[in-house]
Amino acid sequence: LLTDLGHPPRRSTDRVSARVPTQRQYQALHLTSSMPVLRTLRVVHSDDDRPVEVTVMVKAGHLYELQYEFTGEGGEEA
Repeated sequence: LLTDLGHPPRRSTDRVSARVPTQRQYQALHLTSSMPVLRTLRVVHSDDDRPVEVTVMVKAGHLYELQYEFTGEGGEEA
């Protein structure tokens, strides 16, 4: 849809943190004692680094595994 509107996604940035859930999240996610949640803030940018989408996701920390891949621009460090 964003591409159709002239704002194709070019870059995405995720900020992930682990924290204690709020009472509402604790109930909604059916968490048991002292389980952390993962909070992801994702910002999608289009041309000219313009932000076109922002998403906040909260997930039960014990159910998810994060994986990131990086490609080296300008060479890799040893």
